[in-house]
Amino acid sequence: MLKTNREKLVMQSVQGKIHSPIMGGNPYKISHDGRPMILHGTGGITYNYQIGDSCMDLVGDHVEPGVSVRNEEQAENKALMVLSCVGNEAKVISGDAKGAKGYVTGTHGGIEHVLVYFPEEDLEKMAIDDKILIKAFGQGLQIEGHEDVLVMNIDPDLFEKMGIVENENGELEVPVVTEIPAHLMGSGLGSSTSLSGDYDITTGDEEEVKKYGIDKLRFGDIVLLRDCDNTYGRQFLKGSVTIGVIVHSNCVLSGHGPGVTGLLSCKTPKIKGIINENANIANYLGVK
Repeated sequence: MLKTNREKLVMQSVQGKIHSPIMGGNPYKISHDGRPMILHGTGGITYNYQIGDSCMDLVGDHVEPGVSVRNEEQAENKALMVLSCVGNEAKVISGDAKGAKGYVTGTHGGIEHVLVYFPEEDLEKMAIDDKILIKAFGQGLQIEGHEDVLVMNIDPDLFEKMGIVENENGELEVPVVTEIPAHLMGSGLGSSTSLSGDYDITTGDEEEVKKYGIDKLRFGDIVLLRDCDNTYGRQFLKGSVTIGVIVHSNCVLSGHGPGVTGLLSCKTPKIKGIINENANIANYLGVK
């Protein structure tokens, strides 16, 4: 097993409320092929899509599985976004579902939501504005002997369940469902940090979508982004590698698609993807 500094990390509370879906004065979104569409999107409680389900085969735009959590006070929400890590334990602390427990599944930039999985029976008891407490734990995680690899946005327990190993060449092998080339990465590219939010795999080219298996992606899938550097923001860098998790659904807008929250990144090709169709956090968390 890889050695990490997990015993030195701080676990701290962050908190937010289930955030209502919002809509501007013009409810239409113009698709990449020019069609005006009215669709379900971000926010609220999504009852019928969870991690492990298809993020492509649904009628929606930027749909967030499970529960979408946010604070209206900007500084508090920034802490919620940056400190929450995929796999962190979340707990409902108000309303009819009080006491229910789940897991953080990602963070979504732009709308600035933390996304949380809860069992279906608990979702039925929840309401908008219910308070969610998260045990934030994971930022600052490092792999001993691999300090050039940025580990981010992941709970140490989940990290240890992902099956990452060091091979005889000193490279890190990570199970992934597919590899995505840099030319398909869109919205969110150029952000100043990858320790908050996500960026999108673009899906405007149907041939490329099928070539790289993007049409089969699920919420919670682990993917490798080729020539994508997420160490100090998000940029193209030949030879760099990023490992991420699919956090929101496909989108109809140009330059958008399934969102990826980064988990590991290195400026060199020392991270290798091992194709495994079961590389999904739902399996690692034991919720499917």
